[in-house]
Amino acid sequence: MISSLFRARKPITQIAQIVPINPQVSQKLTPIPPSIQSHQNPCAQLPYCQNPSRVLQNCSFSTQSSKFPEYEMPSVTWGVVQGRKEKLVSRVIICDYLKSLGIVPDELENLELPSTVDVMRERVEFLQKLGLSSDDINEYPLMLGCSVRKNMIPVLAYLEKIGIPRSKLGEFVKNYPQVLHASVVVELVPVVKFLRGLDVEKQDIGYVLQKYPELLGYKLEGTMSTSVAYLVSIGVNPRDIGPMVTQYPYFLGMRVGTVIKPFVDFLVSLGLPKMILARMLEKRVYLLGYDLEETVKPNVDCLISFGIRREVLASVVAQYPQILGQPLKAKMSSQQYFFSLKLKIDPEGFARVIEKMPQIVSLHQHVIMKPVEFLLGRGIPSEDVAKMIVKCPQLIALRVELMKNSFYFFKSEMGRPLKELVEFPEYFTYSLESRIKPRYQRLQSKEIRCSLKWFLNCSDQRFEERLQGEYIETETPGPLFCMGGKLELPGNEMVSDEEDESDDEVLYRRTVSL
Repeated sequence: MISSLFRARKPITQIAQIVPINPQVSQKLTPIPPSIQSHQNPCAQLPYCQNPSRVLQNCSFSTQSSKFPEYEMPSVTWGVVQGRKEKLVSRVIICDYLKSLGIVPDELENLELPSTVDVMRERVEFLQKLGLSSDDINEYPLMLGCSVRKNMIPVLAYLEKIGIPRSKLGEFVKNYPQVLHASVVVELVPVVKFLRGLDVEKQDIGYVLQKYPELLGYKLEGTMSTSVAYLVSIGVNPRDIGPMVTQYPYFLGMRVGTVIKPFVDFLVSLGLPKMILARMLEKRVYLLGYDLEETVKPNVDCLISFGIRREVLASVVAQYPQILGQPLKAKMSSQQYFFSLKLKIDPEGFARVIEKMPQIVSLHQHVIMKPVEFLLGRGIPSEDVAKMIVKCPQLIALRVELMKNSFYFFKSEMGRPLKELVEFPEYFTYSLESRIKPRYQRLQSKEIRCSLKWFLNCSDQRFEERLQGEYIETETPGPLFCMGGKLELPGNEMVSDEEDESDDEVLYRRTVSL
């Protein structure tokens, strides 16, 4: 400290012209020879000082002539005390300004505020131009600690660059104001590169971040990486991760141990193979958003309470995965009452209908009645209509116009009794132009008389084989799905485990239509 004082380039005489020196102190100061003032050898100043420490002790600046008592600083710490007081005064002024706008500054107590109210006014006006109100700022007042030029403008410019429209930037900041604190290079750019690495299309980046802006706050090596790695480990195709993120980016923020894995384990415990579960998640990754304890498990218990057999629960979930997240008890109660009252189907029959077509729980009742009224209007007794629905629930989801055309062909061209329709209601589910007519004409050309099921419920190849045969083979049941196992085809042995994995995947894909 002493040496730095004597290394000053201005001599004491010049300092005295700026700050008045106490005359008593000036008399005690030892004059400094010109040779020392030239600063050729600053260290040589020490011998010419009689007592440097005494000089510092007695060097007190006179403030008695000052007209402003609040600026009287009788020590060498003048600048520190002055800055502290100025900061306190500025903070009071800024807080008063914010209160006048309806912004509560309580949370800004530990935040370093700008030196002037003009800088704070600039920040507030900038946020208001984005579309934020005082209430929005009160939700996260720490955004006022961000510099317009150093924080806000660079971040918003980058967000606009990656695809977020300028008109949506205000809404984006409302939803995730913490983004204003982020570093573009250190925090934002790596997240965008990570999403691109997951095969999220470049034009979808903005859409994904608008849906789930909190992604910008996650660490790459943390939750996002582990959730993706786990889904791939259970059979999700890595190429499908990008579309999954675009559809439902929230799964990137789900913890594997507490959310994703318990959900997967529960469905596997119902008998659902992991490969089928992986295909389900590829198409409907939002299933992971269903709360396991509050929604999924109660809905499974509800299905069992309405008579759904436990061994077919996996099939029900595979056919209609959304059933896990609906207010199921209310819907099932309403539909069961409707089936009993209008369709004369008892609770057991209703359970069999749900097992075959679980989408019925979400079908509007007026939609159900249209095909039912059509069948009743064609002279089919209500008891037989109920049997047809239990056997083939898809009937109640068909368009009446298509049913009319198929029924007209059945009566006018085939001339068959209604009993055959009651026995094989699936007739209405086949295309008239692409399957029923062409095959019936082939039968007519060969003068073959057979049941509806024999010539409709088979592939084109099998139908040709049947036409070439010299006898009508015995009707066999269709393919069966053994939950948790391979696809079993009638007349064939169980598919071997030694077969190619690609073949297994094809079989699984044929098993359940997602």
